[in-house]
Amino acid sequence: MKPLEDLLIIDFSQFLSGPLAGLRLADLGARVIKVEKKGEGDLSRTRYNSNLDLNGASSIFHSLNRNKESFEADLKNQEDLDKIKDLIKQADVVIQNFRPGVFERLGLGYEVIKNLNPKIIYAEVSGYGEIQSWKNKPGQDLLVQALSGITDLTGNATDGPVSMGLAVADIFAGNHLTQGVLAAVLQRAIKGVGCKIQVSLLESIFDLQFEMLTTYFQDGGADTIRTETNNAHAYLGAPYGIYKTENGYLAIAMASIPQLGLLLNCEPLLDFEQPAVWFSKRNEIKGILANHLLSRTTDYWLGCLEPADIWCAEVLDWKGLIKKNGFKELGMIQEVKMTDGFTYQTTRCPITIDSVNFRSGIAAPHLGENTKAICKEFNL
Repeated sequence: MKPLEDLLIIDFSQFLSGPLAGLRLADLGARVIKVEKKGEGDLSRTRYNSNLDLNGASSIFHSLNRNKESFEADLKNQEDLDKIKDLIKQADVVIQNFRPGVFERLGLGYEVIKNLNPKIIYAEVSGYGEIQSWKNKPGQDLLVQALSGITDLTGNATDGPVSMGLAVADIFAGNHLTQGVLAAVLQRAIKGVGCKIQVSLLESIFDLQFEMLTTYFQDGGADTIRTETNNAHAYLGAPYGIYKTENGYLAIAMASIPQLGLLLNCEPLLDFEQPAVWFSKRNEIKGILANHLLSRTTDYWLGCLEPADIWCAEVLDWKGLIKKNGFKELGMIQEVKMTDGFTYQTTRCPITIDSVNFRSGIAAPHLGENTKAICKEFNL
């Protein structure tokens, strides 16, 4: 039995952050009914810049919406809206990530929903929360990254702003929303009350930078300075970074510079004995280390460092990773099937409870494929 079985979630969200929360809750056993716009559905079905179509929908839609049901509705149509309201009366959680004010104009704001179902858990994701200055900006991941300061942390000093290679604001907002829903479910079980949960992409990406922001405000607001080469963390000293070797790349985390000098037979590193200079002279140290590591293969350097318990790792791409036993042993990939028989591979839930990995072979739904069955079951 999964921990959230018998929890009914009505999910109005689209694209990434809200659907990610719905996916994680579904992984843990909740029943998630995805309400989609009639004739169009979740915009991520088609409006996503990917070169891969999976049975009529984008790869991101399939990756985020497995193990859910699709209910097709026109929220501007009174008959459909009445059905949705009747469904909400029987639900535990509502998730939405419309732009500010849209859900209210549709007649489904928090106060309306709370009147329909006083114990409802109402979960909302927005781009910028309720701050007046930016509330009407598009709540899109790259734009939030651009505003948040995080683009000043990745890449080398001369690279200019660099965005993360993932939709980190969306992903963290989705996970924060999941945390909020789980806390609210526990509160309702104890106190018998519902609540309104609000998460924004901007606050989530600020929270992602908790370490850097704490440092920034304590050191007098000094500029963020990335290293000239091999930067991996703007607030850590050498050797922290990724280095090219004779045949690949090697990542080295925190380590004593003189110890590295001995283990790697790199005599110039022995001069940097004091830990304080590992930060103040990190450009010089990284330059020496980078040149030295070019002379041998990644496996050779791992053979020097790993036996001494130096924190290091080879750098893998997807092709290299999936060949590794460690990746195979995790069993992170599962095959799921749509109702028309189409199958594809995707990730499983990353959470293990009582030594059990939660899996489900149910793939993402076709648009509206569960509408009739849901109407009959809930007497809509």
